[in-house]
Formats: sequence, structure tokens, C-alpha cells
Amino acid sequence: MVARAEAVSHHEEREGSCCPYPSPSCWNPAEDLRCVTTTLHHLQTSGWYWGSISASEAREALLAKSEGTFLVRDSSHPRYILALSVKTRSGPTSVRIEYRRGRFWLDSVSPGLPHLQSFPNVLSLIQHYKSSQEQAANDIRSELKPDPVGGVPLQLTQPLHKPEAFPSLQHLVRLTINSHTNCPKHLPLPKPLLHYLQDYPFHI
Repeated sequence: MVARAEAVSHHEEREGSCCPYPSPSCWNPAEDLRCVTTTLHHLQTSGWYWGSISASEAREALLAKSEGTFLVRDSSHPRYILALSVKTRSGPTSVRIEYRRGRFWLDSVSPGLPHLQSFPNVLSLIQHYKSSQEQAANDIRSELKPDPVGGVPLQLTQPLHKPEAFPSLQHLVRLTINSHTNCPKHLPLPKPLLHYLQDYPFHI
């Protein structure tokens, strides 16, 4: 995955790229509110959404961590909602998360990858790239090649939880269950537990 990224303290000053995805001819703006609200709810539950911290604070949090450690925070750029901050081999880096009409994707400047895959929420986006990292045959391997125009190859290996938002044992069990099944609603569990699993259908 070659994405538009620089050192954390400078990245968000750059101009964003245009949305490469076609827009539906008819779109209800209320869907934007629903989509963003749902994504923020999931991020709050995750424990690795750091909210409105600054770029320098994200850098400090990631500086001593291993390569691939990441967090999601509010973007400091007024045209963007969220940013992905990650420790790369070159140091802490931030990538804007673009959004348009119900889809999220990572900002990219690679000529070979002008259209990165989009997702219905940020958790699915992060989960895709993290899971792909663990699969030798997945297409993210080709996306991780060095970019001749200065893009930084990103690896997502583990989230950095906020100290005060470390997940509960109940949530950790939910992550484990979700990682072992694609259809938790079919598990022989009481309905309240099934609803709990479906409230956060991710394993990250």
C-alpha cells in the first residue's frame, strides 16, 4: 500500500487528491451523517481511536513503537475527517482518510495506484490492510513496493490503544469470536450476546 504520507508533523499541510470514485446520480445527504456516525461509534469502541490529538502528539505516541503500530485520529485538515497515523521504517507518518458518499479510502499519490480500494467504514478499511499484511499471497504485497514519487510504504500490524481506553475482557472475547467466524449471527448464543457481537462486527 503506497499512500500519500510524510512525517507526521508535516503531512497534513499538503493538498488532498480528488475523489476517484464515481458518484451515484442520486444521493441522500442523510446517508453521510449515518455513515460517519456509525464509523465514529465503531472507532470509539475500538480503543485505538485517539480523537482530536495533534500530529505531534501522534508522533510522540508512536515514536518508540514497532513498525506497523497504528492509530486513528481526527484530521487536522479542515477538508478531512480522519487520519491514519502509523509507525513506518522511516518514522511516524500520517495518511489522510478520504470520504465521499458513503465510502472511505486512503489518500494516494502513487501513479500506479490512483484508485485505492474504498470501504463502507474505516474499520473495514483498516481491517482489510491489516489482514492482507498477514497473507503472503494478498495483493497488498505489491502495493507495498517503494514509490518513485516519494510515497511511503505502509504496514499495519497492531493498533495502539489509548491507555484510558484499553478494551475490556468482554470486547477482547468479541474480537476473538469475530476473527474465527464470518457469520456470528448463526452461532448458538443468546440473542443479547449475538447483538453484542453484531454491534462491532470486526476483529481488530
